[in-house]
Amino acid sequence: MRPIIAATTRLSGMSCLRCDAVWPVCEYEAGCPRCAAGGHAANLRLTYAAGGSGIALPYPGALSLGEGGTQLIELPGLAAELGLGRLSAKLEWCNPTGSHKDRMSAQLLARALERGVETVVAASSGNGGLSIAAYARRAGLAAEIAVTDALPQSYRKAIASHGATLKSFSDSMGRWTYLSQRVGEGAFAATNYRVPAIGTNPFGIEGYKTLAAELAEPDPPDLVVVPCSRGDLLSGMRLGFEELGNGLPVLVAAEPFPRLARVLAGADYRETFEGQTVQASIAGSTVTWQAVEALRASAGRAVPVCDEAARAAQRRLAACGLHAELSAASALAALADLARQRNLAERHAVLVLTGSGMRNPGETDLAAAPGNKDAAQAVRTRSAQTDSLPSRTDPSVQQRENG
Repeated sequence: MRPIIAATTRLSGMSCLRCDAVWPVCEYEAGCPRCAAGGHAANLRLTYAAGGSGIALPYPGALSLGEGGTQLIELPGLAAELGLGRLSAKLEWCNPTGSHKDRMSAQLLARALERGVETVVAASSGNGGLSIAAYARRAGLAAEIAVTDALPQSYRKAIASHGATLKSFSDSMGRWTYLSQRVGEGAFAATNYRVPAIGTNPFGIEGYKTLAAELAEPDPPDLVVVPCSRGDLLSGMRLGFEELGNGLPVLVAAEPFPRLARVLAGADYRETFEGQTVQASIAGSTVTWQAVEALRASAGRAVPVCDEAARAAQRRLAACGLHAELSAASALAALADLARQRNLAERHAVLVLTGSGMRNPGETDLAAAPGNKDAAQAVRTRSAQTDSLPSRTDPSVQQRENG
């Protein structure tokens, strides 16, 4: 069901998610100026004048590829197995480029067009870069996607097919340095590139409110489990549910190793949180205030999910006919962990399955493994000769900073 969207004329300003300071509508590359002056990194939200119904978007008439309105599938067998009243899966891989990122890209590219920029830049582990490339091409804008050398050829070919320029770096931070340079030269940033991390441009995050609106009609869930890295999706859903005004479900962040969980236990959100994982789409060593605040506002929690637990959840979903990306499958593993700790017999939970299992570079492509350049080059050479890829055997870290 498509959500009710209010007119963009209601846009009135911006406010900080951390200190509530009010600001005029503009791009704030360092986040909230007041927080930045105090050494904090905090994203902003858009504010709207009172009136209207449903959610408000800055660009309700944004150039679209048909994003949103994805299927909600019931999983009664899994619900019974976990002791839930009801379990549903939101299939975000049904979006045009195959992931939830399309909801954000539509609003981001509309903002870029309004600003009159010529080039959009993004740092990506795959899904976001492909989405930005597609929507930029649709909008008639140039796109530069900064990736690591580990990005599989399948993603490279898909991104390049939209005319985007790929910029490849040996490590994740190299991409963010490049974006910072390009933004200084006038390009429009479509992903986070700051350290400490802030999150994506607030105009893009607004697009994720549509997901909250779809889940809220007609029967809002009690829990929503979201694979999480920088928290753009988590924050956007929180903002959407709050704007609808019918109550905020408990938001649960699935993460590959303790990051948000450590912050909720008392760690500084600006720290670096190291860990190893092949859950490429939600890897990375940073968290954001917007993610922390979304969990706190909803009385939610972060659940670390190791790779083996994510693989087991991926197999369980496949038995239901749903082939989810490993990072997406972590949502089921997180919910299972939660169900072991508390009684969820009367609760309705939703798994946000952000991407398809066809996008599992860390599990299927040895060339995706950083830290082993010789092996990666050998695989790329063989692939060029045989048009096939061997199974991954190297369990190396996949530390990609997903935008």
